[in-house]
Amino acid sequence: MARPPHRCPFRQGFRADRTLIHCILAGLLLLATAGPAWSQDVPDSPAAQPRQKLQDLLPMKTLGGRHYWGDVTYFQGWKIQQNVLTKHFRLLDDMDRRHAWGTRKQCQARLDEIQREQNLPDMSGHAVILLHGIIRSSKSMSRIKKRLTESGFVTIPFDYPSTQVDLDHCSEYLDQVVKSLHGIKQISFVTHSLGGLVVRNWLREHSDQRTRRLVMIGTPNKGAEMADKLQDWAAYRLILGPAGQQLISGGEGAISQLPVPKFEFAIIAGAKGTRDGYNLMIPGDDDGTVTIRSAQLEGAADFMTLPVLHSFLPLNAEVIDCTDRFLKTGAFRKTGQKNPVATPSAEKPE
Repeated sequence: MARPPHRCPFRQGFRADRTLIHCILAGLLLLATAGPAWSQDVPDSPAAQPRQKLQDLLPMKTLGGRHYWGDVTYFQGWKIQQNVLTKHFRLLDDMDRRHAWGTRKQCQARLDEIQREQNLPDMSGHAVILLHGIIRSSKSMSRIKKRLTESGFVTIPFDYPSTQVDLDHCSEYLDQVVKSLHGIKQISFVTHSLGGLVVRNWLREHSDQRTRRLVMIGTPNKGAEMADKLQDWAAYRLILGPAGQQLISGGEGAISQLPVPKFEFAIIAGAKGTRDGYNLMIPGDDDGTVTIRSAQLEGAADFMTLPVLHSFLPLNAEVIDCTDRFLKTGAFRKTGQKNPVATPSAEKPE
Protein backbone atom coordinates (compact mmCIF):
# COMPACT_ATOMS: atom_id res chain seq x y z
CA MET A 1 0.00 0.00 0.00
CA ALA A 2 1.40 3.39 -1.02
CA ARG A 3 2.25 5.75 1.79
CA PRO A 4 0.66 9.18 1.70
CA PRO A 5 3.08 11.94 0.76
CA HIS A 6 4.90 13.42 3.72
CA ARG A 7 3.80 16.96 4.60
CA CYS A 8 6.10 19.00 6.72
CA PRO A 9 4.16 20.95 9.38
CA PHE A 10 6.81 23.67 9.30
CA ARG A 11 6.31 24.16 5.55
CA GLN A 12 2.56 24.32 6.03
CA GLY A 13 3.01 26.88 8.77
CA PHE A 14 5.31 28.90 6.54
CA ARG A 15 2.76 28.89 3.74
CA ALA A 16 0.02 30.04 6.13
CA ASP A 17 2.26 32.78 7.47
CA ARG A 18 3.19 33.83 3.94
CA THR A 19 -0.48 34.06 3.02
CA LEU A 20 -1.13 36.17 6.10
CA ILE A 21 1.81 38.42 5.24
CA HIS A 22 0.46 38.87 1.71
CA CYS A 23 -2.94 39.86 3.11
CA ILE A 24 -1.38 42.39 5.46
CA LEU A 25 0.73 43.88 2.67
CA ALA A 26 -2.33 44.11 0.42
CA GLY A 27 -4.25 45.86 3.18
CA LEU A 28 -1.45 48.35 3.72
CA LEU A 29 -1.27 49.00 -0.02
CA LEU A 30 -5.02 49.64 -0.09
CA LEU A 31 -4.73 52.08 2.81
CA ALA A 32 -1.82 53.82 1.14
CA THR A 33 -3.85 54.41 -2.01
CA ALA A 34 -7.19 55.27 -0.40
CA GLY A 35 -6.77 56.48 3.18
CA PRO A 36 -6.14 60.12 4.06
CA ALA A 37 -4.12 59.48 7.20
CA TRP A 38 -1.38 57.66 5.29
CA SER A 39 -1.43 59.67 2.06
CA GLN A 40 1.11 62.44 1.49
CA ASP A 41 -0.80 63.94 -1.45
CA VAL A 42 -2.11 67.46 -1.06
CA PRO A 43 -5.96 67.07 -1.03
CA ASP A 44 -6.39 69.51 -3.93
CA SER A 45 -3.59 68.02 -6.04
CA PRO A 46 -4.28 66.03 -9.26
CA ALA A 47 -3.06 62.84 -7.57
CA ALA A 48 -5.65 63.17 -4.82
CA GLN A 49 -8.60 63.96 -7.09
CA PRO A 50 -9.12 60.45 -8.58
CA ARG A 51 -9.29 58.94 -5.09
CA GLN A 52 -11.76 61.62 -4.04
CA LYS A 53 -13.96 60.85 -7.05
CA LEU A 54 -13.85 57.15 -6.18
CA GLN A 55 -14.86 57.97 -2.59
CA ASP A 56 -17.81 60.01 -3.89
CA LEU A 57 -19.00 57.02 -5.91
CA LEU A 58 -18.38 54.47 -3.15
CA PRO A 59 -18.89 56.13 0.24
CA MET A 60 -17.36 53.94 2.93
CA LYS A 61 -18.67 53.20 6.39
CA THR A 62 -16.33 54.43 9.10
CA LEU A 63 -14.51 51.82 11.18
CA GLY A 64 -15.15 53.37 14.58
CA GLY A 65 -12.54 55.34 16.48
CA ARG A 66 -15.13 57.93 17.53
CA HIS A 67 -13.03 59.01 20.50
CA TYR A 68 -10.53 60.61 18.11
CA TRP A 69 -12.98 62.82 16.19
CA GLY A 70 -14.67 66.11 16.99
CA ASP A 71 -17.56 67.68 15.08
CA VAL A 72 -16.97 71.13 13.60
CA THR A 73 -19.93 71.51 11.23
CA TYR A 74 -23.49 70.18 11.12
CA PHE A 75 -26.03 70.50 8.31
CA GLN A 76 -29.19 68.43 7.74
CA GLY A 77 -27.71 65.22 9.17
CA TRP A 78 -24.29 65.75 7.55
CA LYS A 79 -21.28 66.58 9.69
CA ILE A 80 -17.68 67.56 9.16
CA GLN A 81 -15.30 66.15 11.77
CA GLN A 82 -11.66 66.74 12.63
CA ASN A 83 -9.28 64.04 13.81
CA VAL A 84 -7.69 65.12 17.08
CA LEU A 85 -4.41 63.33 16.25
CA THR A 86 -3.82 63.88 12.53
CA LYS A 87 -5.82 67.16 12.34
CA HIS A 88 -7.36 66.20 8.97
CA PHE A 89 -11.10 66.38 8.30
CA ARG A 90 -13.81 64.10 6.94
CA LEU A 91 -17.40 64.50 5.79
CA LEU A 92 -19.96 61.98 7.07
CA ASP A 93 -23.61 61.44 6.23
CA ASP A 94 -26.22 60.43 8.81
CA MET A 95 -25.28 56.75 8.30
CA ASP A 96 -21.63 57.39 9.23
CA ARG A 97 -20.47 56.93 5.64
CA ARG A 98 -17.49 59.00 4.59
CA HIS A 99 -17.93 61.14 1.47
CA ALA A 100 -14.84 63.35 1.61
CA TRP A 101 -11.62 63.82 3.55
CA GLY A 102 -8.58 66.07 3.66
CA THR A 103 -8.79 69.77 4.44
CA ARG A 104 -11.81 71.44 5.95
CA LYS A 105 -12.17 73.54 2.81
CA GLN A 106 -12.37 70.41 0.68
CA CYS A 107 -14.98 68.78 2.93
CA GLN A 108 -17.08 71.95 2.99
CA ALA A 109 -16.91 72.20 -0.81
CA ARG A 110 -18.18 68.65 -1.13
CA LEU A 111 -20.97 69.36 1.36
CA ASP A 112 -21.98 72.41 -0.68
CA GLU A 113 -22.11 70.21 -3.78
CA ILE A 114 -24.30 67.67 -2.00
CA GLN A 115 -26.66 70.40 -0.86
CA ARG A 116 -27.09 71.51 -4.47
CA GLU A 117 -27.32 67.99 -5.90
CA GLN A 118 -29.92 66.84 -3.36
CA ASN A 119 -31.68 70.22 -3.21
CA LEU A 120 -31.38 70.25 0.58
CA PRO A 121 -33.18 73.22 2.18
CA ASP A 122 -31.56 75.50 4.73
CA MET A 123 -32.05 74.51 8.34
CA SER A 124 -34.69 76.19 10.49
CA GLY A 125 -36.58 75.73 13.74
CA HIS A 126 -35.46 74.78 17.25
CA ALA A 127 -32.23 72.75 17.40
CA VAL A 128 -31.27 70.55 20.35
CA ILE A 129 -27.59 69.65 20.60
CA LEU A 130 -27.01 66.32 22.37
CA LEU A 131 -23.73 66.00 24.30
CA HIS A 132 -22.59 62.59 25.52
CA GLY A 133 -20.49 61.82 28.58
CA ILE A 134 -16.83 60.89 28.88
CA ILE A 135 -15.72 57.71 27.04
CA ARG A 136 -19.09 57.66 25.27
CA SER A 137 -20.23 58.83 21.83
CA SER A 138 -23.34 60.39 20.34
CA LYS A 139 -24.73 56.87 19.92
CA SER A 140 -25.35 56.79 23.69
CA MET A 141 -27.90 59.58 23.18
CA SER A 142 -29.76 57.80 20.37
CA ARG A 143 -32.97 57.16 22.33
CA ILE A 144 -33.24 60.79 23.36
CA LYS A 145 -32.51 61.80 19.77
CA LYS A 146 -35.34 59.64 18.45
CA ARG A 147 -37.87 61.06 20.90
CA LEU A 148 -36.92 64.71 20.38
CA THR A 149 -36.94 64.29 16.61
CA GLU A 150 -40.47 62.90 16.84
CA SER A 151 -41.38 65.98 18.90
CA GLY A 152 -40.31 68.26 16.07
CA PHE A 153 -36.89 69.38 17.29
CA VAL A 154 -33.84 69.50 15.02
CA THR A 155 -31.68 67.02 16.94
CA ILE A 156 -27.92 67.26 16.56
CA PRO A 157 -25.87 64.28 17.85
CA PHE A 158 -22.63 66.05 18.75
CA ASP A 159 -19.41 64.02 18.95
CA TYR A 160 -16.26 65.25 20.65
CA PRO A 161 -13.00 63.49 21.71
CA SER A 162 -13.82 63.40 25.41
CA THR A 163 -10.86 61.19 26.40
CA GLN A 164 -8.24 62.99 24.33
CA VAL A 165 -8.51 66.69 25.17
CA ASP A 166 -9.42 68.98 28.04
CA LEU A 167 -12.65 70.92 28.59
CA ASP A 168 -11.44 73.97 26.69
CA HIS A 169 -10.81 71.96 23.53
CA CYS A 170 -14.13 70.12 23.89
CA SER A 171 -15.90 73.47 24.12
CA GLU A 172 -14.13 74.79 21.03
CA TYR A 173 -15.52 71.90 19.00
CA LEU A 174 -18.98 72.73 20.36
CA ASP A 175 -18.60 76.40 19.46
CA GLN A 176 -17.75 75.56 15.86
CA VAL A 177 -20.89 73.44 15.54
CA VAL A 178 -23.05 76.17 17.10
CA LYS A 179 -21.67 78.70 14.63
CA SER A 180 -22.45 76.35 11.72
CA LEU A 181 -26.20 76.25 12.50
CA HIS A 182 -27.28 78.85 9.98
CA GLY A 183 -31.05 79.33 9.82
CA ILE A 184 -31.70 77.81 13.25
CA LYS A 185 -33.83 80.15 15.40
CA GLN A 186 -33.40 78.57 18.85
CA ILE A 187 -30.73 76.31 20.35
CA SER A 188 -31.12 74.08 23.41
CA PHE A 189 -28.83 71.44 24.89
CA VAL A 190 -29.39 68.00 26.41
CA THR A 191 -26.29 66.65 28.12
CA HIS A 192 -25.18 63.56 29.96
CA SER A 193 -22.44 63.66 32.62
CA LEU A 194 -19.34 65.48 31.26
CA GLY A 195 -21.45 66.95 28.44
CA GLY A 196 -23.05 69.39 30.88
CA LEU A 197 -19.63 70.65 31.95
CA VAL A 198 -18.66 71.13 28.31
CA VAL A 199 -21.65 73.45 27.84
CA ARG A 200 -20.88 75.37 31.03
CA ASN A 201 -17.23 75.69 29.98
CA TRP A 202 -18.36 76.89 26.54
CA LEU A 203 -20.20 79.72 28.29
CA ARG A 204 -16.92 81.03 29.74
CA GLU A 205 -15.73 82.37 26.38
CA HIS A 206 -18.75 82.08 24.10
CA SER A 207 -22.42 82.91 23.87
CA ASP A 208 -25.26 82.79 21.38
CA GLN A 209 -28.45 84.81 21.51
CA ARG A 210 -30.40 81.80 20.27
CA THR A 211 -29.79 79.69 23.42
CA ARG A 212 -33.04 78.73 25.14
CA ARG A 213 -32.91 75.73 27.51
CA LEU A 214 -30.52 73.13 28.90
CA VAL A 215 -31.16 69.75 30.52
CA MET A 216 -28.23 68.25 32.43
CA ILE A 217 -28.51 64.52 33.16
CA GLY A 218 -26.15 63.08 35.78
CA THR A 219 -23.70 65.98 35.44
CA PRO A 220 -21.13 66.35 38.27
CA ASN A 221 -21.61 70.10 38.63
CA LYS A 222 -19.53 70.19 41.81
CA GLY A 223 -17.05 67.54 40.74
CA ALA A 224 -17.05 63.75 40.86
CA GLU A 225 -15.98 62.23 44.16
CA MET A 226 -14.88 59.07 42.35
CA ALA A 227 -12.45 61.20 40.33
CA ASP A 228 -10.98 62.44 43.61
CA LYS A 229 -10.24 58.85 44.62
CA LEU A 230 -8.90 57.69 41.25
CA GLN A 231 -7.11 60.73 39.84
CA ASP A 232 -3.63 59.43 40.72
CA TRP A 233 -4.20 55.98 39.22
CA ALA A 234 -2.29 55.48 35.97
CA ALA A 235 -5.19 53.53 34.44
CA TYR A 236 -7.61 56.35 35.23
CA ARG A 237 -5.34 58.97 33.65
CA LEU A 238 -4.80 56.78 30.60
CA ILE A 239 -8.46 55.98 29.97
CA LEU A 240 -10.17 59.26 30.87
CA GLY A 241 -7.46 61.61 29.64
CA PRO A 242 -7.13 65.36 30.39
CA ALA A 243 -10.85 65.98 30.92
CA GLY A 244 -10.96 63.16 33.46
CA GLN A 245 -8.42 65.01 35.57
CA GLN A 246 -10.68 68.08 35.52
CA LEU A 247 -13.57 66.16 37.10
CA ILE A 248 -12.12 66.43 40.60
CA SER A 249 -14.11 68.33 43.21
CA GLY A 250 -12.75 71.04 45.45
CA GLY A 251 -12.55 74.81 45.52
CA GLU A 252 -9.54 75.10 43.20
CA GLY A 253 -10.60 72.62 40.54
CA ALA A 254 -11.59 73.52 36.98
CA ILE A 255 -15.24 72.82 37.69
CA SER A 256 -15.42 75.44 40.43
CA GLN A 257 -14.53 78.09 37.83
CA LEU A 258 -17.38 77.24 35.46
CA PRO A 259 -20.22 79.76 35.11
CA VAL A 260 -23.87 79.05 35.87
CA PRO A 261 -25.96 79.27 32.67
CA LYS A 262 -27.90 82.52 32.37
CA PHE A 263 -30.64 80.86 30.35
CA GLU A 264 -33.19 78.35 31.69
CA PHE A 265 -31.76 74.99 32.76
CA ALA A 266 -32.85 71.92 34.71
CA ILE A 267 -31.18 68.86 36.22
CA ILE A 268 -32.00 65.15 36.44
CA ALA A 269 -29.93 63.12 38.91
CA GLY A 270 -29.83 59.39 39.51
CA ALA A 271 -30.44 58.30 43.12
CA LYS A 272 -31.22 55.12 45.01
CA GLY A 273 -33.30 56.96 47.59
CA THR A 274 -31.19 55.81 50.54
CA ARG A 275 -28.58 57.48 52.73
CA ASP A 276 -25.65 55.64 51.10
CA GLY A 277 -26.91 55.40 47.51
CA TYR A 278 -25.65 52.85 45.01
CA ASN A 279 -21.94 53.42 45.69
CA LEU A 280 -20.66 53.06 49.24
CA MET A 281 -17.33 54.63 48.27
CA ILE A 282 -18.80 58.12 47.92
CA PRO A 283 -20.80 60.08 50.52
CA GLY A 284 -24.56 60.41 50.33
CA ASP A 285 -27.13 59.25 47.82
CA ASP A 286 -25.85 58.83 44.28
CA ASP A 287 -26.28 57.17 40.88
CA GLY A 288 -23.18 55.01 41.35
CA THR A 289 -20.87 57.71 40.01
CA VAL A 290 -22.27 61.17 40.79
CA THR A 291 -23.87 62.22 44.09
CA ILE A 292 -27.07 64.24 44.33
CA ARG A 293 -25.08 66.99 46.03
CA SER A 294 -22.69 67.21 43.10
CA ALA A 295 -25.44 67.12 40.47
CA GLN A 296 -27.31 70.06 42.00
CA LEU A 297 -26.46 73.51 40.69
CA GLU A 298 -27.91 76.65 42.21
CA GLY A 299 -30.19 78.49 39.83
CA ALA A 300 -31.71 75.42 38.18
CA ALA A 301 -35.34 76.05 37.21
CA ASP A 302 -36.26 72.44 37.97
CA PHE A 303 -34.66 69.42 39.63
CA MET A 304 -35.63 65.79 40.06
CA THR A 305 -34.12 62.43 40.96
CA LEU A 306 -34.90 59.01 39.51
CA PRO A 307 -33.72 55.55 40.66
CA VAL A 308 -31.41 54.97 37.70
CA LEU A 309 -27.70 54.19 37.52
CA HIS A 310 -25.43 56.78 35.93
CA SER A 311 -24.70 55.06 32.62
CA PHE A 312 -28.34 54.17 32.02
CA LEU A 313 -29.80 57.63 32.58
CA PRO A 314 -29.89 58.60 28.85
CA LEU A 315 -31.67 55.32 28.07
CA ASN A 316 -34.38 55.58 30.71
CA ALA A 317 -37.93 56.21 29.42
CA GLU A 318 -38.90 58.52 32.27
CA VAL A 319 -35.71 60.56 31.89
CA ILE A 320 -36.50 60.96 28.20
CA ASP A 321 -40.13 61.92 28.89
CA CYS A 322 -39.12 64.57 31.41
CA THR A 323 -36.40 65.94 29.15
CA ASP A 324 -38.82 66.31 26.26
CA ARG A 325 -41.37 67.98 28.52
CA PHE A 326 -38.91 70.51 29.95
CA LEU A 327 -37.72 71.55 26.50
CA LYS A 328 -41.34 72.19 25.53
CA THR A 329 -42.81 73.64 28.73
CA GLY A 330 -40.00 74.53 31.11
CA ALA A 331 -41.06 71.88 33.67
CA PHE A 332 -40.27 68.19 34.17
CA ARG A 333 -43.63 67.17 35.63
CA LYS A 334 -46.97 66.89 33.87
CA THR A 335 -48.57 69.10 36.51
CA GLY A 336 -46.19 71.92 35.66
CA GLN A 337 -44.97 72.03 39.25
CA LYS A 338 -41.25 72.81 39.54
CA ASN A 339 -38.62 72.01 42.10
CA PRO A 340 -35.99 74.72 41.57
CA VAL A 341 -32.55 74.70 43.18
CA ALA A 342 -32.34 77.89 45.20
CA THR A 343 -29.42 80.24 44.74
CA PRO A 344 -27.46 81.07 47.92
CA SER A 345 -28.98 84.56 48.09
CA ALA A 346 -32.48 83.11 47.94
CA GLU A 347 -31.97 80.52 50.68
CA LYS A 348 -33.81 81.10 53.91
CA PRO A 349 -31.72 81.66 57.01
CA GLU A 350 -31.79 78.89 59.61
